[in-house]
Amino acid sequence: MFSHATLGTNDFARAMRFWSAVMAGLGHRPRFCDETRPWAGWEPAAGGRPLFLLVAPQDGAAASAGNGAMLAFDCESRAMVRAVHAAGLHHGGTDAGAPGPRPAYHPDYYGAYLRDPDGNKLALACHHPAPVQ
Repeated sequence: MFSHATLGTNDFARAMRFWSAVMAGLGHRPRFCDETRPWAGWEPAAGGRPLFLLVAPQDGAAASAGNGAMLAFDCESRAMVRAVHAAGLHHGGTDAGAPGPRPAYHPDYYGAYLRDPDGNKLALACHHPAPVQ
């Protein structure tokens, strides 16, 4: 459905620390990084698309987070939701909703929410049933 998603940053080095940790936790690999431009992109572990891109705005104006805008990343497990949320917090993100069930969305939804260092909101979502113990 999507070719790529792009978020802007005002501090590329700081944003790279956060997004590199989050993307690694999600199992995505770097596709390119050019600090002189600056921009970076990640792709699924198997390659191809969709891409996630981090950029400094081309118009030279400050990057800003959108009100009501959010990117949601699919997680393979509830453990992945928790691990990526923790990695994001450790690398400069702020909590916007701790990991946990969100039954209002659907019975198996387990998610967490973060804001990156530039204030962009992201969701970590697992749609699989809780593991049987």
